[in-house]
Amino acid sequence: MNSSTKISLLKVVIHLGALLPLLNLYFLAFADELGADPVEAVIHFTGIGALNLLLITLTITPLAKALKQGYLLQTRRVLGLYAYTYAVFHLLNFLSFEVQFDAALFISEVIERPYITIGMVAFILLTALAITSLNKVKRKMGKSWQRLHNFSYLITLLVTIHFYWSVKSELTSPLFYFVLLLVLLLFRYKKLKRLILSIFNK
Repeated sequence: MNSSTKISLLKVVIHLGALLPLLNLYFLAFADELGADPVEAVIHFTGIGALNLLLITLTITPLAKALKQGYLLQTRRVLGLYAYTYAVFHLLNFLSFEVQFDAALFISEVIERPYITIGMVAFILLTALAITSLNKVKRKMGKSWQRLHNFSYLITLLVTIHFYWSVKSELTSPLFYFVLLLVLLLFRYKKLKRLILSIFNK
């Protein structure tokens, strides 16, 4: 099996793995089968789905290097776009169910609740990455494209903090995600060190 076939099959798996759970979620929601608090269930599922996909995206590079399977790198964009899709649904769920599209209430929530503030910062940055993921935009941006997409590490950290701050009692899951993110960042120790030094040397 050649690389292009493997990539095509992997992308099919990614599409099915990302879309089917989302479709099933809203099917269960409309069927009123999400338990006592369906709003909480929908918001949590889409939020944690976005975080999972961000972490999977960060896993691709070290996995490709470890297995010496460079074609895996070509799945990062589709995974990143699905992470953004889940983030969009997460935000839309919050806007529709929690604040009923009340702009003034939404702005006050962003200002007054730190976990929502940090979540919105992550969403804005993720939006920038999604927009610039198009090949045409990528070519026009040149070297600045990579500098912008290095924010993926910061975005994942912000989303993990957003999850941690939003949890009121059970902290096992957020701590697990922090450890997983730390491991993934350690694989990029040298790159992150260069990025940090370049910022302070400016």
